[in-house]
Amino acid sequence: MSHRVKRLGAALAMLMVSGAGAALAAEVPVRDPAASVDHLWYELLIDITLIGLVFLVLGFYWVYKYRAKSEDEVGTAPQLSSLQSIAWILVPSFLFMADDFFLAAKGWTVWNIFRQVPANAMEVKVTGSMWNWQFQYDNGATSTYEVDSKDGDGLVVPVGRPVVLRMTSTDVVHSFSLPEYRVKEDLMPGRVTYLWFYPKKETKTLVTCTEYCGNRHSYMYAPVKVVPQAEFDTWMASKKQAT
Repeated sequence: MSHRVKRLGAALAMLMVSGAGAALAAEVPVRDPAASVDHLWYELLIDITLIGLVFLVLGFYWVYKYRAKSEDEVGTAPQLSSLQSIAWILVPSFLFMADDFFLAAKGWTVWNIFRQVPANAMEVKVTGSMWNWQFQYDNGATSTYEVDSKDGDGLVVPVGRPVVLRMTSTDVVHSFSLPEYRVKEDLMPGRVTYLWFYPKKETKTLVTCTEYCGNRHSYMYAPVKVVPQAEFDTWMASKKQAT
């Protein structure tokens, strides 16, 4: 009897732990790659602006301080000791290197966000060929877009859910670019690459090819529609029936 009680207690404990883990996983917010890129870009702008202002102020100060006061005046450089010379080399070098390493570390963090696909992401297979995109969903439904006839829906996804795209090419190298979501990845024949993005609001944007792929390269684009879940389910059902 005691063994049964122990086994029952162990089973209940495992259920509680797994349930708590699942609840915790569900509560973990999705880290938006686009927001991470924007944040890093703003930090970079602030960084280079501050550095530029420092050099601008110092430049004007030195031009004024060491200006020639007469036409025949000849300036003399200040004499520095060995320690002062080394300090003028090492201190600015370390400051700039520390700044560069900081930005590089931030960039690596953003890169990791780009490569770590959320567990609840919806998967769509993308095939690139001269000169269009084909999108295939898990249920077998496919969607595309013809630029000349403006026929097709392109990529349609539900709002509020991460989307991972598994991509390949049938001919040459293409580059799948979503400027709105700050992501881009190459497609190559015989290889599957991926990217993911997080559509947080209803909108309509474009995907374009940003790798030259022939004389109709500029025609290789398609709409990207972010719609409510109910509208997406209805659209998906209609596409499934069509196939």
